[in-house]
Amino acid sequence: MAPKERYGYAVARLRALENRLLDESVLQRMIDCDTLEAAVKVLGETPYSPWLMELKSPLEFDKAIESELQHCYAEVGTFVPDGGLVALLRLIYDVHNVKTLLKSQFLTASGEKRRLDLLTALGNIDTDKLVLAIEGEEYWELPYGFNQAVPEAVVVWEQTHNALAVEKILDSVYFKALLNAAEKLAMPQVTNWVRSRVDGENLKTLLRLSRLHLDHASTQSFLHSGGNLPLNRLEPLLTEPVENWGRLLSFADIGKLLLPFAESGSFSAQLVQYEKDLDNFLTGVIGRSRYGAFEPGNVVRYLWMKEIEAKNLRIVLVSVANGVEKDAIRGLLRDVR
Repeated sequence: MAPKERYGYAVARLRALENRLLDESVLQRMIDCDTLEAAVKVLGETPYSPWLMELKSPLEFDKAIESELQHCYAEVGTFVPDGGLVALLRLIYDVHNVKTLLKSQFLTASGEKRRLDLLTALGNIDTDKLVLAIEGEEYWELPYGFNQAVPEAVVVWEQTHNALAVEKILDSVYFKALLNAAEKLAMPQVTNWVRSRVDGENLKTLLRLSRLHLDHASTQSFLHSGGNLPLNRLEPLLTEPVENWGRLLSFADIGKLLLPFAESGSFSAQLVQYEKDLDNFLTGVIGRSRYGAFEPGNVVRYLWMKEIEAKNLRIVLVSVANGVEKDAIRGLLRDVR
């Protein structure tokens, strides 16, 4: 870990980069558009303009969003004292790429087309090296614990064809790698943010499991350790009605996100609201870093805000393209700052 004093320059640069973040008024103008083409035109008035010019069709807007994220990660990586902070945010894309390659491999074995077009360059692992390692079964070259998880996932698929089991194996690698990376960085605010992410994922998993009526004894295999909430406080939740969960976890700040489930309404709608509230909660957790002029957590804070911005753009553009009611779109947007 670099001394905090070295983060003064990085934090100042990040403050300047925040000017690239989209103003809420831009998203509102996009929502008010009647067509995808019009919404993309509004986006073209922002820092996304260079990437939009490369598109063949407005339907390819996701390429522009990915290009802006790639530019952001590359730029921040040039001046951050600890590159591990950037790698922390990019790790989710490595998991995406591994899942994509394994799914492609499984489908190819069934005679379907190989799909490498779904890979993203946003991960830490070079995609060409990743393809060679997985398709060539040279798993020992994979970092972050994928060297053990990938062959295990392949064996599980060959024996059971259970996609959920494969997902579970790879997600477990992600959260373990995320926690290991945070602990090596030894930055309290960053570690707390990562632990909060683990808690949020565990609660989301439990909410989904509550609809499946699974054997409670198997609950632990779906949960990830390392969060602020101990697993022995989470596992018993499935024996209780979901309406009581918010009260049972009222001792933790994140438990308040479950209070809406005590109200009547569509479970699916409440789950969507939970996912939005969770993103906002995580923004608030890492947002405390903004008050420290030498706080390394500002790196994670800025990159997380870019990720939330990308999520908001996808929500708006997909919704406009599909004619979703405008107030409904606004209700899905996350807080960026």
